[in-house]
Amino acid sequence: MKLENFNSLIELFFYQTEKYDPKSILLQWLNPNNKKTFTWEETKINIFKLSKKIKENIKQGDRCLLVSENRPEWFISDLAIMLSGGITVPAYTTYTEEDYKYLIEDCEPTLVIVSNNDMLKKLYNTINEKDFIKKIITLDEIDKVVNNLNIEGKEKYLDFNVILKNDLSEKDKVENNNLKRTSAACIIYTSGTGGNPKGVILSHGGILNNLVGACEIMKPLIDSRPVFLTWLPLSHSYEHCCQFAQIAVGAKVFYAEKIEKLLDNISEAKPTIMTAVPRFYQNLYNKININLKKQTGLKAKLIAATIRLGKKKLLKQKMTFLEKLTNSLVEILVRKKIKNQFGGNLKAFISGGGALDKEIGEFLNSIGLPTLQGYGLTETSPIVSCNPIHKIKVDTVGPPFKGNQVKIADDGEILVKGENVMLGYWNKKDETENVIKDGWLYTGDIGEIDLEDGYLKITDRKKDIIVSAGGDNISPAKIENQLSNSPAIDQSMVYGDGKNYLVAIIIPSKEFINQKDKINE
Repeated sequence: MKLENFNSLIELFFYQTEKYDPKSILLQWLNPNNKKTFTWEETKINIFKLSKKIKENIKQGDRCLLVSENRPEWFISDLAIMLSGGITVPAYTTYTEEDYKYLIEDCEPTLVIVSNNDMLKKLYNTINEKDFIKKIITLDEIDKVVNNLNIEGKEKYLDFNVILKNDLSEKDKVENNNLKRTSAACIIYTSGTGGNPKGVILSHGGILNNLVGACEIMKPLIDSRPVFLTWLPLSHSYEHCCQFAQIAVGAKVFYAEKIEKLLDNISEAKPTIMTAVPRFYQNLYNKININLKKQTGLKAKLIAATIRLGKKKLLKQKMTFLEKLTNSLVEILVRKKIKNQFGGNLKAFISGGGALDKEIGEFLNSIGLPTLQGYGLTETSPIVSCNPIHKIKVDTVGPPFKGNQVKIADDGEILVKGENVMLGYWNKKDETENVIKDGWLYTGDIGEIDLEDGYLKITDRKKDIIVSAGGDNISPAKIENQLSNSPAIDQSMVYGDGKNYLVAIIIPSKEFINQKDKINE
């Protein structure tokens, strides 16, 4: 399969439906109250059915707002919008009423897909005001939603589940041949350093281009049908684009119930590959460390040997015969037990969405949880580079993906060029021109490229550099990472621009607060 030959993401999906068993499960929600499953065939038919209804209400290029928690219907809605010629505009479920108002007024969606009553409450007032919104589709039962909110104008509301019960004729099973690689696939709103969020327009070709590199990273990790657990918000570019990587490798996709149940969901889904952000790994590092430090005697010695020898292996340092023997022993006695806590089938964590601390990266890799750090931005669809499993350098973000051109400007800023670069910011021509010059995206990140192997290293964020009263350039991120490595600290922020000293705001961890309360008792 050559991803370069596809014109759209929906074309990729339909191609894959012909390769895999139509009765095998593609999507499954781990919500105990609604454990829905969809086979490849059911997913395809439901996309056709929903698309038929959407096409009755939108035209090519219209925006469609999608507000929902992670669930199989999210994927079906996303692809149905694309098949209809629309542009998906995903929005976080955590947005306030004012956030939704800004987003709706900015992108002017013709259609809104919303999951449930709680989400609709925050959208209802704005939806009522806007004549450009023709229809609202609810993923949960429409009668329940409409009656609970005493909604007027019920004719504008459609029930997702009723739509899926509609008949489908052969003439309705038509792919959209009008989509090109340059066609907009989605508009993902991303927060800047200040002001309102900007809508980043990503193309079908940009995401498909990104999948080439993603599939190269995943290839050595897959020896049977891969399993993914989706838990990061699908409204984030990282997870939104990841769902197409899942399709590209024919994965089975589980949707987590909620963050509080994540570890239970991991045990149930038994994922092969898991994507997460640095905050997840930081919390994981602290929790594992707390448990490991409680061990004594032989157990403590085995754990120390696991970490020490794991780091040696990671750094490709030579081991003595005895060390090799010990490493084989702890692989069974320690690492295997740790892996089993994550379902037993985990081949790798993939980290993105921020800088992963070197100490955490080394630790996780050494205890048998391979962690591949990558780098990207919403504006690059979203991945620029990633560490491959055969050569992990934890203090870097790996070599650039195939199709991505990366260079370092004179002032150290990382510049990216390629099909994966966004089409632009929605309704913000000037801001687009400020960051894309001669085809090069100015990322705002400072970095360097290793001339020997081409690995990219992020050293700072251009706008975040603190310049002290003495003229020293200080990286707050490095200090914040060191502070947050403490189990007692959940989050931190360092400040000191123009001062002759630094200050930090510290948010203590729940574990630290609980321990402190016990001591005070």
